[in-house]
Amino acid sequence: MSMMKPVSALEQQPGGSHYKGRAIQPIQYIHANNLGFCEGNVVKYVTRWREKGGLEDLRKAQHYIDLLIDLERLELQE
Repeated sequence: MSMMKPVSALEQQPGGSHYKGRAIQPIQYIHANNLGFCEGNVVKYVTRWREKGGLEDLRKAQHYIDLLIDLERLELQE
């Protein structure tokens, strides 16, 4: 009886193939660099915009940058 090796979550991509063929997946970069939620989403959307969401993904990345700026401003005021 042969045991099948479980498939790694990094080898699966529900919802498309927009990260396939990359040297590393955005989640690997985000995790390795301990990026926060906003920074991680910027990496994700900028990485995939050509293959998936086009200008909408660039707008999403911009929105997360704007959120990060607002949050940093609030933190500086405290």
